[in-house]
Amino acid sequence: MQLQDILYSQGFGTRRVCAGLIQQGLVKVYESGRETVPVPCVLATAEFVAAGLRFRVQGVDWPYAEKAYLMLNKPNATECSQKPSTYPSIYTLLPSPLRLRPQKGAVQGVQAIGRLDQDTTGLLLLTDDGKFIHRMSSPRHHVPKVYEVTVKHPLDTRQISQLLAGVVLDDDPKPVRAAACEAVSEFHLRLTLTEGKYHQVKRMVAAISNRVEALHRSQIGALRLPDDLAPGQWCWLGEADLASIAGVPAAVC
Repeated sequence: MQLQDILYSQGFGTRRVCAGLIQQGLVKVYESGRETVPVPCVLATAEFVAAGLRFRVQGVDWPYAEKAYLMLNKPNATECSQKPSTYPSIYTLLPSPLRLRPQKGAVQGVQAIGRLDQDTTGLLLLTDDGKFIHRMSSPRHHVPKVYEVTVKHPLDTRQISQLLAGVVLDDDPKPVRAAACEAVSEFHLRLTLTEGKYHQVKRMVAAISNRVEALHRSQIGALRLPDDLAPGQWCWLGEADLASIAGVPAAVC
C-alpha cells in the first residue's frame, strides 16, 4: 500500500495533502528491525505493508488501524454530539485524524457508541466500525454497563431491594430491573444495567424516592476505565480490550 494512501486512510487529509506531508519530510516510518527509530520517507508512492505499521507524522506517533477503536474518559460539561447546543463536543477532545478518517469515500471519523448526558462522566467507546457500533448498541446483546452514582439521600436496604426487584418508569408499565446493585457507602450506589433507556439511571433512582447528584460510568462488560486515564483523555483499544467486552470476539480488530 502506498504511504500516501496509508495516511489518507488514517484521516490525515486528502491524498494530495498526505503526499505533501511526506514530500516535506514530515513523515517517518518505523521499519521492521528498527522499531525504536523511525526512518524519514519523502516518497509518497513508497510501498509498505499497512498491517502493524507504525509511523510518525509531524512528531506524533501513530499505529496503522484498519478500524479505530477508542476509549474516552468523558469529562463533565461536554456533549456527545457533532453539533453541540450548549457545551463543547467530546469530539474536540480527539486529534483531527480521528475525526477525519474516511469511510466509503466520505469523511466520517469515529463516532460515540451511545451517549452520556452532558453532566455524566466516564467510560465512552468510539469507533468508525459500523458493525461494531450496531452490535454494541443493539438491545439484544444486553452488554452490562456499570455506573457509580452519587445520591442526595442516604441509601438503605429497601432502596437496593427495589432496584433489584424492578421499578416502574413513567413511560413503560413493565418494571425495569438492575442487573446488579450495591451500596458502596451511604451516598454511593454502584448500579449495573443491561438496557439503555433514556435517562434510565436518574429515573430509576427517582423511582426509589432518591436523587442522582453525580453519575459516572466506570465499566462496560469487563472493560474498566483505567484509573490513570484522566478526564478528557483517550486511548486506543487493543484485541484484549475488545475481547473483554461481553459478546465481542477479539478477531473484530
